[in-house]
Order: sequence, then C-alpha cells, then structure tokens
Amino acid sequence: MFQIIKQGTVIPFMSIAKLVEVLCIAAVLFCIGCLCYKGLNWGLDFTGGVVIEVQYPQEARLDVIRQDLNKIGISNAVVQNFGTPRDVSIRIQPKGDENQKDITEKVKQAISSENADAVVTRSEYVGPAVGQELVVSGVISVLLSLVILLVYIAARFEWRMATGAIISLAYDVIIVLGVFSFYGIEYDLTVLAAVLTVIGYSLNDKIVVFDRIRENARRLHKMAMVDLFNISLTETLSRTIITSGTTLITVISLLLLGGEMIFGFSLALLIGIIFGTISSIYVASTWPLLLGITRENLLVKEIKKDHEEISEADY
Repeated sequence: MFQIIKQGTVIPFMSIAKLVEVLCIAAVLFCIGCLCYKGLNWGLDFTGGVVIEVQYPQEARLDVIRQDLNKIGISNAVVQNFGTPRDVSIRIQPKGDENQKDITEKVKQAISSENADAVVTRSEYVGPAVGQELVVSGVISVLLSLVILLVYIAARFEWRMATGAIISLAYDVIIVLGVFSFYGIEYDLTVLAAVLTVIGYSLNDKIVVFDRIRENARRLHKMAMVDLFNISLTETLSRTIITSGTTLITVISLLLLGGEMIFGFSLALLIGIIFGTISSIYVASTWPLLLGITRENLLVKEIKKDHEEISEADY
C-alpha cells in the first residue's frame, strides 16, 4: 500500500493523549450543554407540518419556488421534486396560529405569481404523532447500535478496547448533534441517516487501528504499551489519511454543490469524519491505556493438542 509516512517513523501520539482527551471532553460537555439548553431544530419529519403538492406545466425551478416562498415569509419550506420534474412537494412547518388553509393559500399566491398554470393537487397536514414515533425510533436505533457494537468489539478484541471504541463513537455522535444544536440547523431524517453513517465509518477506522495494535502485541514482545500504540497508530496513519481524505473530497463537494436538500446530510458527515478520525487516534486508543490494558490482554488463547491452554506469547 502507498505510504505517506516514511517507513521507520514513529509519531508519539500518546505523548499528548491526555491533553487531547481533556479537550474532547470539554467539547462534548459543551455540546451536551447546547443540546440541553437549545435542543435540536427538529425538521418536519419529526414535528409534523403541512405537505402541499404542486403540478407545473413544465419543469419546475426549485430555486425560484424557494425565493417566491421567502418573499411571503415562508423561509422554512422543504421544496423538492417527486415523481417527475414537473411535480413539486412543498413541506412547511406552521408558525404560531397558522393553519393548513392559511398556509395553502399563501403557497397558491406565491406560485401563481411566477406561473399561473401551476395547480395545487394535494394539501394535507402530517400530525406530530408520526414525528414522535420517528424521534423514539431514531434514539432507539442509535442506542441499540452502540450496544451491539460494544458486544462485538469486546468479543473480537477486549473489553477495554470496546470501552474506548464506544466512548469515542458516543463522542462522535454528540459532537455532530451539538454543532447542529448550536447553529440551529434543521435535524431531519437525512441527518439521522448521516449520524448512523458516521457511526459505521468511524467504527471501521477504529477496527483497523485495533487490528494493528493486536498484531504488534504478538510481534513486539518486550515493548511498553504506550510505544506499542504509537507504532500501531503511525503504521495505520497512511491508510487513515488516504481513506478519510478521499471521503472528505466527496463530502465537501456534496456540501458545496449538492444544494439545500442534502446540506444537513453533508455537514453531519463532514463533522463526523473529521472528529471521528481524531477520536480513532486518541479517544479510542487512550481509554484502553487509562484502563490499564496489557499486552497479555490482547493475545488470543489457543489450545494445544494436549488440551492445555497457552497464550500466543508462549510461541
């Protein structure tokens, strides 16, 4: 594999591990404070709202429709095509005492000013009961995935490694949610999908690092654990830079050119990948050391033909 880091180089990551961990904890606490104080700006998928479908005689220009809605004071509308380029779905969260009829009339005025032949084919209210169900399902899905990952990593590696991985994954999720809460960015199902994607992406990065740590634990018998972790992290750094770098190029392109519909999705991925890479190097690797992991903890036990258990350290 192409190596960015010169062979034989060892970067002392763990020399500042405690400092980075303190900064990460401070960032996480700040994000938790934002979530408690400001909460999330829930999208229509979670809160409910008015859904209006409009059919145009020709291909609809979504940017123009959004501008027309902004002119009449509707700035939180989700405008997108469905079915064909001539069919447009407009989702709006009511403000104050607004009702479905009032919102529908406003939308009719806005679209008629640009195209008199546009026709409203459907208008209905999606109640908050659906939104509440989605909130519960979203929280359960995230928590359940973390529990399953804890069991998997503990079985594959060691419980101290699993603890570090789950703590770092929790950090990744909290940081993403905290940024969305602090800036008041709408949180909808696409962002939830991005959060779950971040968990999977970040977990894969941590598994690669843990595999290298375990391999080196078998090979480097007399090395201190801190040095062992430094070597393992350095050896996987080239792979991390390449994979994270190429992914970031795609995500940044989506963020800048993808438009309003996938802005939240792209932003959540961008934050998650950047912080997830940092947490893979420091948080996931720092906690096993803090919990006192030893080389013997990482060695898989094998059974000789005479059924005596010995560790791989004996070979």
